[in-house]
Amino acid sequence: MQIYADNAATTKMSEAAIAAMNDCMVNWYGNPSSLYTIGQKAKEKLEEAREEIAKIINADPKEIYFTSGGSEADNQALLTAALNGRKKGKTHIISSAFEHHAILHTLNKLEKNGFEVTLLPVHENGIIDVKELEAAIREDTCLVTIMTANNEIGTIQPVTEIGEVCRRHNVAFHTDAVQAVGHLHIDVKKQNIDMLSASAHKFHGPKGVGFLYVRKGIVLQNLIEGGAQERGKRAGTENLPGIMAMKTALIESAANMEENNAHMSQIRDHLIRGLSEIPHSALNGDAKHRLAGNVNFSFEGIEGESILILLDQRGISASSGSACTSGALDPSHVLLAIGRIHDVAHGSLRLSIGENITVEEANYIIESVKEIVAYLRSFSPVWRDLTEGKREFIL
Repeated sequence: MQIYADNAATTKMSEAAIAAMNDCMVNWYGNPSSLYTIGQKAKEKLEEAREEIAKIINADPKEIYFTSGGSEADNQALLTAALNGRKKGKTHIISSAFEHHAILHTLNKLEKNGFEVTLLPVHENGIIDVKELEAAIREDTCLVTIMTANNEIGTIQPVTEIGEVCRRHNVAFHTDAVQAVGHLHIDVKKQNIDMLSASAHKFHGPKGVGFLYVRKGIVLQNLIEGGAQERGKRAGTENLPGIMAMKTALIESAANMEENNAHMSQIRDHLIRGLSEIPHSALNGDAKHRLAGNVNFSFEGIEGESILILLDQRGISASSGSACTSGALDPSHVLLAIGRIHDVAHGSLRLSIGENITVEEANYIIESVKEIVAYLRSFSPVWRDLTEGKREFIL
């Protein structure tokens, strides 16, 4: 049995998205910046995609800028807010301790350039406290950047409330919605979102393409210089095949969102119940306020990497955290942020299921994880010390 349970890392492209990409490469191959007919036809397709994507998040088409993905969008959003803020004497930024590294590393760079960053604590349930956020806002705060849904533990943040607080204090609000777009209903106007990042390969589109929403009135700062594409704000010939595929995948995901989430939520909860039967294990993040496809567990006394290797031998593809840091030996910064100690954080497993998963496959995952955890604990010196009372159990 082959089961792909790492959709938070990347999703398989949908057949409709592949067809849209192929159609574009065959029939709309002109450069959208060209004046001749083939180029202008490509330009029409580009703007059609912009309109369709904007409609899904209730934005204006002119507020959508195409990028190479979520990391580029995050970088440009933070750079924009920082440079615009500095012009007004505002150099303070608020974020959270468990953001994606595209945010955290950019914040580190901004700190080296004179900005002050406040990282809000994340509570054990994986959700920030809006009151703590509001208390952290200062006169010189130029940006609040909080992800919509966490890429590792799947917890969903109170974006609407955060947007209300930021609007009340006249502070720009950016959200990294890479894990949320195509999976959660987003309305940038109702939620008072000023900037939003998205990436196509998280909702069955291709890798290497995404978009940044920027509210009218915000002067977008260039990250890439060169040509006049994207209204002069993002140089480089547009990846039209990727954009067309992204548009198609997003329309498809939005149309099937309710049905897909209902099914995945049932399977997710089934997985949580089954894995909770393993002694000294714990679900990471809130059980209800999480993405429909996310299950993240810690198992005391073992290493997460070993679980992944043995699961792979059984045909199950999973991860221990973010794919962007899968080669790192350090425990997940997300799990440390919610209070897991190093030893426990090392023994984590992330299952991010797709809409086609079956109950049979879920049962196979539960059975496999139970057997693998028991096997790894059977020769773990840490587990021996725990069971012999030389160490105290945490979970």
